[in-house]
Amino acid sequence: MIRNQYLNYLIAAVWIANGLFCKVLHLVPRHQEIVARVIGDTHAGILTRTIGFAEIAMAIWILSGFKTKLNAITQVVVIATMNSLEFVLAPDLLLWGRFNALFAFLFMLLILYNEFYLRNMQTQQT
Repeated sequence: MIRNQYLNYLIAAVWIANGLFCKVLHLVPRHQEIVARVIGDTHAGILTRTIGFAEIAMAIWILSGFKTKLNAITQVVVIATMNSLEFVLAPDLLLWGRFNALFAFLFMLLILYNEFYLRNMQTQQT
């Protein structure tokens, strides 16, 4: 098993948990409330589920190992965008308020570390 594979599983699990459980299965209604705050109530339910399916697709992409650098950059852009919108438009609905931004930043660093440092170390050793 490659060195960074465990982190791939962990990162994919975060996307699956947020996508499937929080959004598609609607086990955390706060996620739909955040979407409603950003786009309004009318289509918040369907957009929340759509975002959830996109997050599940992100997890599948991570596990596939296809174009990993593009995947890591895409994850960081998506996380930064989503968290910036939430930070400005719905901080009161976030689990840790504006402090969520710190966790998002740390998650982005983990993704970048996994792809651009650990993967490079693995390549150099083979």
